[in-house]
Amino acid sequence: MKYYIIAGEASGDLHASNLMEAIKKNDPGARFRCWGGDRMQSAGAVLVKHIRELAFMGFAEVLVNLGKILSNFRLCKRDLLAWKPDVVILVDYPGFNLRMAAFAKKQGIPVTYYVSPQIWAWKQSRLRTIRRNVDLMLVILPFEKDFYARSGMEVNYVGHPLLDAVEEFKDQSDPLEFRKRNGLPDKPLVAILPGSREQEISRMLPGMLAVCGEFPSHHFALAGLSMLPAAAYSKEPLPQNATLVMDQTQALLSNAEAALVASGTATLEAALMGVPMVVCYKAGWVTYQIARRLAKVNYISLVNLVLNQALVKELIQDDFNEKSVSRELKRLIDEPGYRDRILSGYSELKTLLGGQGASERAAGAIAALLRGVSPR
Repeated sequence: MKYYIIAGEASGDLHASNLMEAIKKNDPGARFRCWGGDRMQSAGAVLVKHIRELAFMGFAEVLVNLGKILSNFRLCKRDLLAWKPDVVILVDYPGFNLRMAAFAKKQGIPVTYYVSPQIWAWKQSRLRTIRRNVDLMLVILPFEKDFYARSGMEVNYVGHPLLDAVEEFKDQSDPLEFRKRNGLPDKPLVAILPGSREQEISRMLPGMLAVCGEFPSHHFALAGLSMLPAAAYSKEPLPQNATLVMDQTQALLSNAEAALVASGTATLEAALMGVPMVVCYKAGWVTYQIARRLAKVNYISLVNLVLNQALVKELIQDDFNEKSVSRELKRLIDEPGYRDRILSGYSELKTLLGGQGASERAAGAIAALLRGVSPR
């Protein structure tokens, strides 16, 4: 079978690459063509467009890059028609992927959506588009199945694929080797995860690095991604007690006492690795004002959303400042009772996320779709 997969962000690249490996177990002759990243390419896909050219965030940023986005749509449509896949698999990235779902549907190509757009948070009007153009919706958060059911749409809850990635890593981790490899001192580590997009990092990193000097007994390690330009991490000089660590996020988290994390999938990753965190986020002014009026949720971090409680502290927009970040980080380091409460909540989170095997369940549902069987 021929599988055309579109992911537009680093988390999508991770989830799609794991899905590809699971698909190959059911279909050893599987061929993949994708819009994605290094992980998908390493898993065997022919890469059409890299995610470093696709990650536009915020309303203003999309408008500025509209010409490039429209050009990408045209390229994707031409490539899809030329390759004639048996199925299109869309991974999150809704602004682009929902339009491609409509196009693929018109061409008679089965459409699977893996990792639902966050329509439960905002833009619920997208539900009509999903119902019309998506043959199989695979959701990874427990409350999403009930959300779709209330709208009369049946979806397949497969669990969160990060559970598999984290457990697999834990089996191979070597803390001493990690510190030696990266030249890290024998001090407690604080992980800094500023995001996976250049625009995001430029807003988040200065505020995160600003507190390093207030914690001389700790060392800060910045999780970098080589898929991004080196300049993304060099605009701000690193403090003396900070080190840039490239492409080793999970290894860094496994050695960290606490973390400062930009809102997104990374918050869930830190929680599953058992790292108490402060969630930070700052968007462009226009984007924030629009989002604040449209959002229908009480929290921004996936940890708090899944638990439906304010387990980890969220510092958003003006609340994301040096004083607040320093105060909350000190609580994580100095208050054992506070840490214990967070770690206890993480245990509940793992239970709610449905256990391991998400990629295999998703691959099985796709195989059933291609056999013409309604997956259950």
